[in-house]
Amino acid sequence: MKILVLGSAGQIGAPACKYLREQGHEVIEYDIKDDINYDLRYDNLLRTLSSAIKKCDFVYYLASDVGGAKYLEKNEHSYKFIENNMLMMCNVFHHLDYYKKPFIFTSSQMADLHHSTYGMLKLLGEKMTNDIGGLVVRLWNVYGPEHDEEKSHVITDFCKMAKYQGVINMRTNGDESRQLLYVEDCAEALLTLTDQYDTLDKTKPYHITSFKWTSIKEVAGIIHNIHGGRMGMKWSSMTDQTQMNAMNPPDPYILNFWEPKTSLEEGIRKIYESC
Repeated sequence: MKILVLGSAGQIGAPACKYLREQGHEVIEYDIKDDINYDLRYDNLLRTLSSAIKKCDFVYYLASDVGGAKYLEKNEHSYKFIENNMLMMCNVFHHLDYYKKPFIFTSSQMADLHHSTYGMLKLLGEKMTNDIGGLVVRLWNVYGPEHDEEKSHVITDFCKMAKYQGVINMRTNGDESRQLLYVEDCAEALLTLTDQYDTLDKTKPYHITSFKWTSIKEVAGIIHNIHGGRMGMKWSSMTDQTQMNAMNPPDPYILNFWEPKTSLEEGIRKIYESC
């Protein structure tokens, strides 16, 4: 199968492309980081997106203007953040609808959080996906190697602090919990859903997660142990303002045909070693 991956150079996109090729699929990579002409916001003149979608068999829509909590708190309510995501969605969905291509739209568990601008944008994307017959997946805190300091997430941030500063400075009190999934398991789940695509109910989202809650303090503790216990930990009195621990529990339906393989300790060790 020829699969177009929009956002192919991203934290999830790059491992997904690698995994797809390992499974024998042809991959078309599409990311602004690789070619300025692949800017999903402004495709009207060059028509590169139209050409890419026309010649593929399936599309993964992984592209988004997003980052970790520090990035969202700074940017998600801004006009530019909203515009970037809206322009990308409108361009992509226009071509997906025109060519009637099967596709997966990667949403987020934050689509249920109406205080979050990012969540509301993802919810709009879900509604557009439902209307033109695509498949919605909700990702729950997928982590993997990251190189963009501005957009990096908590595990990468903590690993770098431990490794290079000898202390983890938390932005919050660490009591908030997350369901954390290693990126290679996410890639496998996406392909599993692709294989099941024709049999799946397209009116509901499919949750890709570890189905295990872990507090941010526990994450710091795992990194503390990996580091050999030779580091300090400092936390703030602030509570989590990004997700506010308001997430509904994930639908476990996907566990009928897929389950994560990488333990949190194993995944965090991989991030620590890659920093």
